[in-house]
Amino acid sequence: QVQLVESGGGLVEAGGSLRLSCVALSGGIFRFNAMGWYRQAPGKQRELVAAISNGGPTTYADSVKGRFTIAMNRAEATVFLQMNSLKPEDTAVYYCGGGTYYRDRGSYDMAAWGKGTLVNVSS
Repeated sequence: QVQLVESGGGLVEAGGSLRLSCVALSGGIFRFNAMGWYRQAPGKQRELVAAISNGGPTTYADSVKGRFTIAMNRAEATVFLQMNSLKPEDTAVYYCGGGTYYRDRGSYDMAAWGKGTLVNVSS
């Protein structure tokens, strides 16, 4: 079982920035051709925020385009999410996922998840 460990969440004022990190332990990142960040706000379903794949597209939710950037450093087995111009509606638990990007469907199937890190944006 691949272990994904997130960090970098916290409390920030609207307009501020945070950088989330996710480390895949025990070389697990090489089992995946895609890594992604998802979030779940209270009372809502988990949603894709951003994802990156080998030889495939980088995907962003419309609500974060132009504000968030996903990047991956395979040598360090780490995927990052730089979040700028944060809004109160970005408040959620953010989860790191690792899995597969299916090019024919244009979709992601995450097989492993971290435990999440809380991002709280105050107005």
